[in-house]
Amino acid sequence: MLEISKGIKNLEKDDIADNLLHYDYNTKHLLSLIKKGIELDDPSYLSSYRSFEGEVFENFIYEKLLRYAEENDYISKFILKGFHQNKHKAYANTLSISEKEQIVYRTKSREISEFDAMFVTKNNELYFVEMTLVKNVLKLRRRLRKKKALLEIIFPNYEIKALIILNEGATGTKQFPDYCKVWFTKEFSASEVLEYITELKENKKALVAKEKKWSSKMIEAHTLKLHPFRYYNTMSWITKTIRSHKKHIIDMSFLMNYKIQRYHDLYNKFYVGYLTIESAKELLGLTEEYAPEQRVVVALEKKHSDEIILTYYIQRTRKNLYLYSFDDDGKMSKEKKDPYGITVTEVFHINKLMNEKYELNISNINMIKKLLKERYLRDHS
Repeated sequence: MLEISKGIKNLEKDDIADNLLHYDYNTKHLLSLIKKGIELDDPSYLSSYRSFEGEVFENFIYEKLLRYAEENDYISKFILKGFHQNKHKAYANTLSISEKEQIVYRTKSREISEFDAMFVTKNNELYFVEMTLVKNVLKLRRRLRKKKALLEIIFPNYEIKALIILNEGATGTKQFPDYCKVWFTKEFSASEVLEYITELKENKKALVAKEKKWSSKMIEAHTLKLHPFRYYNTMSWITKTIRSHKKHIIDMSFLMNYKIQRYHDLYNKFYVGYLTIESAKELLGLTEEYAPEQRVVVALEKKHSDEIILTYYIQRTRKNLYLYSFDDDGKMSKEKKDPYGITVTEVFHINKLMNEKYELNISNINMIKKLLKERYLRDHS
């Protein structure tokens, strides 16, 4: 079974040679702060160091899991990454290895999810692994939900589970769903790795060669057969079907179907139409100047609590996208989205799909809000 080993729990490193020092780390910013003499308790240093330490922890645990899988008869397949796998490019619409040698699932142009590690058990369970040094893990839940949904869609013949590996003292773990197995290790430190990186070249110790692991259990990511899934095609189909009801503005039966809600867990939001800029001005309190043809895309977003709410997107240029949303008290917030994130591509794609029949007005918005609230209260009463 999957019980933590003594070596993982106690962070014993005697069986991984110098492998931890052979990985590439994103230390450019951290090293620049060290060079400037920034104090160790400065917030900018702490933030950069914690990010680096998280990278080292992930690599350390991956090395330990490789050896754990090799010796554990319960594990039948283990996905290779980093310098343990043969370098392959990241293929679209399949599980593969990214340029950074991570396990990823991506469309042709965007990465959908990244997995710290992954393995299959003799009971036909597919585990994805999350390793983090964050002490409060409540924010991890949405990420888990998205990753589980994706794996359930592309690997329908496996039971999807998660292994979460944390340091002792992490809080919020009782909120994890039943499909999660949680391991706790001792407090981790990356000080030795940073010390090696910052040493002068002439003082660096000679490293033992990379110790690569291979057995019949070890497989390349792209060899794990999956069910075909097209991210944008499926998203478009959902938008069309939600709005295709003959009598109602949205098809609530379709939306709340458990298979469609699995997609909702993956996408987090479904796009259902658009408002003209004139209709949206009062709703969103817009004061800027917009072109008359500017649209405000309307989405159904799924919250941590499973409540579905309305959110609004204004895309002024290809990479200039703003999200408008309201909290439980009705206070509006405006957020600039990552110009290279997948939401920018989604909104651009869905905007091209929607013709005039997808136009909504304020009355439609109020009706959708009413339907969503009634359904949520009914399901949670």
